[in-house]
Amino acid sequence: MRLFVAVPLPAEVVAHLEAVVGPLRDYALRWTLPDSWHLTLAFYGEVADGRVDDLTARLERAGRRHLSMSLHLAGAGRFGGRALWVGCTGDTAAMRRLAASAAAAGRRVGAAADEARRLRAHVTLARAPKPVDLRPYVSALGSYHGPQWTADAVALVRSHLGGGENRRARYETLSRHPLTGRSP
Repeated sequence: MRLFVAVPLPAEVVAHLEAVVGPLRDYALRWTLPDSWHLTLAFYGEVADGRVDDLTARLERAGRRHLSMSLHLAGAGRFGGRALWVGCTGDTAAMRRLAASAAAAGRRVGAAADEARRLRAHVTLARAPKPVDLRPYVSALGSYHGPQWTADAVALVRSHLGGGENRRARYETLSRHPLTGRSP
């Protein structure tokens, strides 16, 4: 199964962001749905069913070693001409440490996380089927500053590619792990 670890967004954060993003939605981009918005910490890709229980246990232990984090969504950016995102600020150093723990949990069960890139905490808002000029969207969202919230858990999420509305990915939370510990 295709898995990743994410920080879920509270409903009030999603609603606030949707109020700003809603008027920008057009047919030039393929917009993600608000119920799919999250902050990815580690992407594992395909993981054998038999490794999920061990991965879940390791993520539970990781949650006990990390404190909750104060976060808020702010600003916007793009990955080339293909992806539009809103950024995340706050306790991002703690988020990077948590992401490293999630990646290590994956490695220990043979589900290597993509660590080739440095964590850039963001929520993907839209993708383009072919490169387009995303600068107007980035400009419109550049001053966005969402409400602060306390991220107090991470989730192990299964991605069903093409399994959602209009053949979008559908996400299924397999387990949720509270952040209850001390910072490593």
